[in-house]
Amino acid sequence: MKDVGLAACNSEPPVLSVGEKKCIRRVDVLRLMEEREGAASEGRGGSVVRRRLYSIQFYKKNGEVVYFAYAFTCGLTADMKRNRLRGVQPCDCHGQRTGHVAAVSIDNIREFDGMRVKM
Repeated sequence: MKDVGLAACNSEPPVLSVGEKKCIRRVDVLRLMEEREGAASEGRGGSVVRRRLYSIQFYKKNGEVVYFAYAFTCGLTADMKRNRLRGVQPCDCHGQRTGHVAAVSIDNIREFDGMRVKM
């Protein structure tokens, strides 16, 4: 995982091995993308929830392959469930935003944290 300075994930998804490249199922990728870390209370009774950083590689509509070394999931102004989209925000290793939000189709995700994505 690409969690720099953030708490590690406790539950690891099942990983399949095909040849020399590890594989992960798409349903596990979607679960990991939505995962938040920590719920420690801080100050005035509020809780701090950290975003999980990951690397992702996906195809755009025109077939171009896009790679974000560090990214996190964010919201979109569309119905994500019906349109099968997820919002991915690129960032640096400290979690600071570095670009604009990309709407990624869940069918076009190629790699997640260095693992091939299988249906």
